[in-house]
Amino acid sequence: MKDTKRTVGVNIAAYVLCALFLIPVVWMMVVAVKPETVNTTNVANWFVPPFTSGNIRNVLAHPQANVFRWIANSFLVSAVTTIGVLIICCLAAFSFSRIPYRGKNIVFLLVILGLMIPREATLIPLYLLFQNIKMLNSYFSLVAPSLAAPFAIIILKTFFDGLPDSLFQAAKIEGCGWLRMAFQIAFPLTKSAIASLVVLVFLQAWNDFLWPFISITDHNHVTIPVGLPLFRSQYLTGQGLTMAAGALLSVPIIIVFIFIQKHIVKGIATAGIKG
Repeated sequence: MKDTKRTVGVNIAAYVLCALFLIPVVWMMVVAVKPETVNTTNVANWFVPPFTSGNIRNVLAHPQANVFRWIANSFLVSAVTTIGVLIICCLAAFSFSRIPYRGKNIVFLLVILGLMIPREATLIPLYLLFQNIKMLNSYFSLVAPSLAAPFAIIILKTFFDGLPDSLFQAAKIEGCGWLRMAFQIAFPLTKSAIASLVVLVFLQAWNDFLWPFISITDHNHVTIPVGLPLFRSQYLTGQGLTMAAGALLSVPIIIVFIFIQKHIVKGIATAGIKG
């Protein structure tokens, strides 16, 4: 009986938290399709007419709102960053976990220390570096600083450490090299963790504001987190137009999350399981 009450209580708490997270999203979507004259602070007006698509059309037709360009830039930067982080961090984590070599613990300690350095402390050195190599205002400057992801290496190493040693011993007896062990044994067995990491890295790159805001002045390379606030502060005055712009730029990442959410749940569920 106590277990049943506890389960019901946990479910109720989960639904309440879910509603708290969803209310701002629903409010944004509602305001985006409501005329400016409607009082959207009254919840009773949310789901009753009138509705309009004028706000969305006005944002898409605005000469200074390069919405599709911003989305394309964000997708490009986020996708390339995610692929780069996966390649670098999967191989690095596997080497720390399975390959014996001198000084491995010291190098891994340096990786852990990388988590202790605030990103803000690296902004000036990064800016001066890219300025000296003439790479500011480029996609390379948006991607390269994010490829060093100590948290990803630590997460993946934890999963690789949990794999049975017998698998790698048997593969070694069969003559498999380290790369073949990584791609045919370690990576397939930790695909849930890798999928969760893909979402985390992609979202982090998608939502990154500070470094793109500092390093990019060319409007052709502006991403969503930079383009939307600048556009809103300079050209948007109505609440409906602001929310329409936010809704348009939020839809792509919501769609991506819906398709990959099962991998996130599976990765979290298996995070404590050791081989």
